[in-house]
Parts: sequence; C-alpha cells; structure tokens
Amino acid sequence: MNNQAKLRWGILGAARINERMLPAIVEAKNSELVAIASRRPGAAQEVLQKYAPGTTGVSYYDDPDALLSDERIQALYVPMANQEHAEWTLHAIAQGKHVLCEKPLALTVADVDAIESAARRYNVKVMEGFMYRFHPQHQRVKELIAAGLIGEIRSVRASFSFMMRPARLYRLAEDVSHGGGAMWDIGCYAIHSLRQFFSGLPVAVTAQASYVESGADIASSGVLDFGDGKFAQFDFSFARARRCEYEIVGTQGGIKCHIVWQLPGDVPIISWWNEDGRQSEERLPAANHFRLEVEHFADCVLNDSAPGLALSDARENCQIIVAAIQAAASGQRVVI
Repeated sequence: MNNQAKLRWGILGAARINERMLPAIVEAKNSELVAIASRRPGAAQEVLQKYAPGTTGVSYYDDPDALLSDERIQALYVPMANQEHAEWTLHAIAQGKHVLCEKPLALTVADVDAIESAARRYNVKVMEGFMYRFHPQHQRVKELIAAGLIGEIRSVRASFSFMMRPARLYRLAEDVSHGGGAMWDIGCYAIHSLRQFFSGLPVAVTAQASYVESGADIASSGVLDFGDGKFAQFDFSFARARRCEYEIVGTQGGIKCHIVWQLPGDVPIISWWNEDGRQSEERLPAANHFRLEVEHFADCVLNDSAPGLALSDARENCQIIVAAIQAAASGQRVVI
C-alpha cells in the first residue's frame, strides 16, 4: 500500500464541468489540487476563483504542456473538448500521469485501445469519468434486483433531456463525427446506465436522430438488442423538458431511479413495484457523486488497485455509441 495521504492533481482545461469537479477535487479527503492549465490566458485562475474561492497554493498555466511537465502532479483530470480527450490523455500518460478523463474517453474504439496500450506501457491508471456510477443509489437498485424483487430483467429504459440554454450552444458547434451533439454529451450517459444491468455487448442497435445545421444531433432514440428478448431503450434530447431517469422491468416487477444524473445535494428517489401488488418509494441520503468519483480514483492510485470503471467498459461504451450513430445516420439496424 502507498502510505501517501493525498494524490496531487492537475486540471487540464477550464471547461464548465469544473463547476462540479473542481470543488470535488478540492474537497476530496485523499486529494490535493496542485495546478490548473488553460490555453485561454487567465482562465485557469478565473475558474478556481469562481468555483472554489479561497483555495490557495494552486499554480496556473496558460500552456497545457507546462502542466504536463509539472513533476509535482501525479494525476490529471481532463475536461477538454470531446474530440481532444484521447489526444491529451495520451500526452498525459506519456508523461507518467494517471488520468481521470471526462466522458467520452475517446470517439473511436481504436483510440480507446491506444489509451489502454499506453496505460499498460507507462504503468498508470486511466478511468473514464462517469461520475453518476459512484452514487450510492445505484448500489441500492442492485440490492433490490439481487433480492429477487423484480425477477429476471427483461428491459431497461433510460431518458436524459433538457432544454438547451444559450450558454450551452457550443455543444452543437461540431458535427457528431467530431464529438458534437447530444449523443456524445448526454447520450453516452444514457447508454452507459443501461449497460450496467445487462452483461456483455448487445447484438445490434437501431436508432434515429434529429440533426442541426452543423451535423450535430440534437435528439436521438434507439434500442439495444441484447438477445433472448432483452432490450434496452435510450432516449435523450437538448430540445425537451428535463428528464434524467432509468427504469428496469423484469418478469415480476420494476424499479425506477428518478434522478440519475444528480447535482450534489439532490435527494435520490427510487420507486419499485411488483406483481404481488406491493409498491414503495424510497428517499435516500443526498450524496456528492463527483467527490465520490474523485476519492475512488485517488484511492485506486494511492493503493494500486483497479478503477471501478475499467478501460474495457470504456471500449464497449464507445463501440455501442459508434454503432448507434451509424444506425441513426443510415436508418439501418447495425450488428455489433
């Protein structure tokens, strides 16, 4: 075991997600924020003062390469543009840094494979940043399933939507093939959440999408076919009222997680029903899954243990997303 108390972090980018992740790193019990870099002059200091005012001892860089060469830093959080995640993750790995990369880790399976190969070569930990999976409510859902409450799982549905605000229009600036649009931004969450209840890859995917002028998708829905009559339905949009839920239906009942992608402090709500007429709603303690994700990854590095989300998981999620994009564009069922 590594007896060092805290992992020393750098943040590579001043993206909006720092509103949640920067305080999470500062507040994590086993972490220390050492430096922030942004290519926009002054943005690194600005983001710290905005999201964690009063934090001291943090260095600022206007050059990402300067952050990578800072020998104090052991791990990087990478919240850059989607199409830059793989490139900068590989740069960080080559400098011997552990990496927690914001989702999506990469836009191609080949890039995920390159990251996995580099991580082995340089003996570093790399994890894709799906923070929601570290919220205790999902463990409670799995406990209910393991208890046999709903029987054998036959279908899962995930919905994630909200009306796009002007400040978020940058998400639609790039074509979907370059990481723009709803699929890479929120669809990856929906698909990832579905997969935790089925083992392995689906056999095929069907999908349809609506696009804006840039070629980015603004809404999409589809079905993952896991074979043997098991299906997972996804639905997400930047042009509908807020929904952030998943529902699992089995042979004997169903479970619904009402607020999957939460803000810190939100009260988790889980409801369930079964065929014998019983039903219940559970309100669980609030939890900050951003901080829990940071603490988990730091613990993995400090104690040399495997991250809860393996790179094989990132590879499968990317493979499904790429197939769904192809299915939506072609109007055809795509075999995986």
